[in-house]
Amino acid sequence: MRRRDVIVVLGGAALWPLAARAQLSANKLSVVGVLWHAGSAEQEDVYLSVLRKAFHDLGYVEGQNIRFEQRFPAEQPDRFAPLAHELIEAKCDAIIAVTTLGTIALKKLTNSIPIVFVLTADPVGAGFVDSLARPGGNLTGLSLMAIDLSGKRLGLLKEAVPKLSRVAFLVDRTDPLRERGIKVNQAAAAALGLSFMSAEIDEAEDIEPVFAKISRDGADGVAWATGSLMFVERARMGAAALAHKLPAVAAIAEEVPSGLLMSYGQDYPEFFRRAAALTDKILKGSKPADLPVEQPTRFRLVLNLKTATMLGLTFPPGLLALADDVLE
Repeated sequence: MRRRDVIVVLGGAALWPLAARAQLSANKLSVVGVLWHAGSAEQEDVYLSVLRKAFHDLGYVEGQNIRFEQRFPAEQPDRFAPLAHELIEAKCDAIIAVTTLGTIALKKLTNSIPIVFVLTADPVGAGFVDSLARPGGNLTGLSLMAIDLSGKRLGLLKEAVPKLSRVAFLVDRTDPLRERGIKVNQAAAAALGLSFMSAEIDEAEDIEPVFAKISRDGADGVAWATGSLMFVERARMGAAALAHKLPAVAAIAEEVPSGLLMSYGQDYPEFFRRAAALTDKILKGSKPADLPVEQPTRFRLVLNLKTATMLGLTFPPGLLALADDVLE
């Protein structure tokens, strides 16, 4: 839901674990940077609070043995690079990059400060790591596998909406992997016998016009996977879907209460807990190159009964039985 012609190198890649151990032994504050995607801590609270608690559960107390340097680019692609530079200048011991754009910005600036990426659909394809098992370099983190679930997500939507015939797939224009996402979803739709269209959203003001257009063009369902803008503007996304009577499926469960019909995807709060655990290992001396990229082990299906009722739909019993959460 991240160029820069300045390359910052803070010491050799082989030296930073020794420095980290020396810092811990001296009982100094560990400085952890976080490059978010929204515009404020309040907008990020649904996951920021999870991240803070995860560090607390690992024994970190803000102001005693850890200090967070957080930056909020407000969904503006040109702000990721300068904010990434600020985090490097803050001499962070490790930096958590929440989105792909943030990871791209940080990777261009440093090959020594450890970076933990969180919400990245394809870290190998994006060039962040050599492989999931052996990342190499100064990056590791978590792989969303969001694109890989496209077929499953559309299949669940078709099961919930038996008369579904034409699906629209929405993408965030700033997403570096948007073209791949479109191709994979188009193939998944074809395999399900659905006609397909795609549309891009660049800013919040695009949401209502885009939904109006796909409705006029005959879409009777809409899907999106990840996308920082879609998440931050989830209230608008849900409202627009309802206004145009479009059953919507996304990857993120936290979007469903805003008016979506359903979601299927990873346990996103767990991704932030795992990011804290990986950062903890790095602060204690592990090298990112030696920490395999983690893949999701749990996928959640969330259904929204209220939205179904508003759309005149009834979830099949089998789908209700599969659901992890049913919102009433």
